[in-house]
Amino acid sequence: MNHRRTELLAAGAATVTVILWASAFVSIRSAGAAYSPGALALGRLLSGALALGVICLIRREGLPPRSAWRGIAVSGVLWFGFYMVVLNWGEQQVDAGTAALVVNIGPLLIALLGARLLGDAMPPRLLAGMAVSFAGAVTVGLSMSDDGGSSVLGVILCLLAAIAYAGGVVAQKPALGSATPLQVTTFGCFTGAVVCLPFAGQLVSEAADAPASATLNMVYLGVFPTALAFTTWAYALARTTASRMGATTYAVPALVVLMSWLALGEVPGLFTLAGGALCLAGVAVSRSRAPRTAPAPVTEPEPQPESASDPA
Repeated sequence: MNHRRTELLAAGAATVTVILWASAFVSIRSAGAAYSPGALALGRLLSGALALGVICLIRREGLPPRSAWRGIAVSGVLWFGFYMVVLNWGEQQVDAGTAALVVNIGPLLIALLGARLLGDAMPPRLLAGMAVSFAGAVTVGLSMSDDGGSSVLGVILCLLAAIAYAGGVVAQKPALGSATPLQVTTFGCFTGAVVCLPFAGQLVSEAADAPASATLNMVYLGVFPTALAFTTWAYALARTTASRMGATTYAVPALVVLMSWLALGEVPGLFTLAGGALCLAGVAVSRSRAPRTAPAPVTEPEPQPESASDPA
């Protein structure tokens, strides 16, 4: 019963994460009209760090154990810092749905890094799925080429974001073995904010001229898709494998396309959607299981006729 309850709580936490992360792609696209990539990342991280810091003080979480700091630092630099900057930059070049489709290659990379660094198995279907998803990413890139080199740059930036996302997840998983999800998220967010401090001047100058809607989007990104969603992600990740958690993000692109259509009027073209479908198909192939072969029937040995020498 307790195991079932844990599974349900983890699934609920993952669902919250997926919905909030999908909304983040739309908010980034909206706030990016007034804020540069680095300034937006820093403002988001400062908002998230403030919210998380208050919660940690209320809960008296304290500092994470020393054994968790390496994973927290690596995930903070890659995922909270580098990922957010290049994703913001990428979304200034491509629409929110395309960005989500390309970043969704991340689960494949998580499986690959997990096999290398965490000892996870890497079956042939994973390799086949990676090839299909790579073809999808190339298709998305070609579909954007008619809009100029900047759009191709956006796809490349989103690919870099996917790599940073995967590296952050794999680094975060061992840290959750000794630290709480709230500790891992809070200090990862602090680390990312420190990495982005060079953009402080841009943030101050741009905040003075930015419309209130853009600033509110930035604060929303910090409080909900960062503080809340990264914590629910870490909670669920602590209770399952990295590759399985990566699989929960497969729904993000579809939600982003829907949200960006409703909020921004953005719908990717058919060729872009086809490339995104290849990306998702590759992920599906990589996560599928080979059909089980039926065990050979066990035949009972035929009884041997009794001989005169058999004991009575």
